Amino acid sequence: MTYFSPYIDKTGFHMPTYLDIREKLIEDAKSIFGQDIYLKEDSQDYQWIATVSEKIYDAFQVAQEVYNNRGPNVAIGSGLDSIVKINGIKRKPHTYSKCPVIITGLKDTEIKNGIVLDRGNIKWNLPVSFIIPEKEQIEVMATCDIPGPIVANPGDLTTIYNPTYGWNGCYNEVSAELGSYVEDDSKLRVRQSQSTAQASLTMLEGTSGAVAQIKNVKRSKTYENDTNNIDELGLPPHSITVVVEGGENKDIANAVWKHKGIGCFTNGDVTINIIDSKGQTTPIRFFRPTYVDIDVTINIKQLNGYTTQTTEDIKNNLQKYLNSMEIGSSLSLSALWGVALQAMPNLMNPMFSITSITAARHGEEQNLEDIKMNFNEVCRGNINYIIANVI
Repeated sequence: MTYFSPYIDKTGFHMPTYLDIREKLIEDAKSIFGQDIYLKEDSQDYQWIATVSEKIYDAFQVAQEVYNNRGPNVAIGSGLDSIVKINGIKRKPHTYSKCPVIITGLKDTEIKNGIVLDRGNIKWNLPVSFIIPEKEQIEVMATCDIPGPIVANPGDLTTIYNPTYGWNGCYNEVSAELGSYVEDDSKLRVRQSQSTAQASLTMLEGTSGAVAQIKNVKRSKTYENDTNNIDELGLPPHSITVVVEGGENKDIANAVWKHKGIGCFTNGDVTINIIDSKGQTTPIRFFRPTYVDIDVTINIKQLNGYTTQTTEDIKNNLQKYLNSMEIGSSLSLSALWGVALQAMPNLMNPMFSITSITAARHGEEQNLEDIKMNFNEVCRGNINYIIANVI
């Protein structure tokens, strides 16, 4: 390939490569100073040409990024944020996991800025101030100190971080409601595409798009069974099944009611009655996802440059991946290999090798098989259930 000036045609933006730019500058230098000029890699002139070529290539890349930020399919970062505003949506911010905890202690004890710890020593903040009542216990909401889907199973929040006289203990009887990371570009592109379907191409796409846009909805999945029989997922005939994480029940029911087809049965274990303008009541049903904790064991052989932080990075990568999977998506163990390898800054200079990975639903025997999820199940990663054996 030879050097050419950047141009735009119906197929997009085109620009020369770094090598093309460098070779063009070498050719120009020879035409100016003579063909016998010394321009080998050890020459000062060559080093200067290489530096200038890199700067020119960087400028072309910026131009390409500016061009790409005109469309949602290739826009990134702030450019994508600007484009999706046209559809009336915006990137979802990070949220924090929350969990109700029971605080016990002496009557009239005031607890200010209380903090409790989970089994992974992650801080969970209690309300700024509250007083233990006469019954010597009170339920308050604990909010995780770091954003994202941090897991707290029943009995995990039992350690007091900053003791106060009269505060005796804490305990959570239920699992935490998971937070979320900042919506990444790929998921925002999907949601932008769904938003344009509300117009809509099909009623199913319109329903799916409407549910995905509801405030505080993190993940959702919509299924349809248009046959006369129960399908392979166990869904009833002539029905739609919506599984939604986050969002208010009433908002979800309204979105489904407005977009579902006439006479279509809504399947689910949550029922919200919608009353229309004529006073007719329509029950709208949907599911909340069932979380499936995953046990993972990864065996690692450490190489040059491996540290204890690398182990933590591997475990955090696996936890993040498990918590970002889509509803109903089965877990492929081969994907876990790739996720774990991302802890290496440079794959060309490996810091470790993976000898094996096994996984299973929490409490079951681990093996090398992929883990199938039911239509309303979703994987959940807990760093306490991820074991990394380093040799």
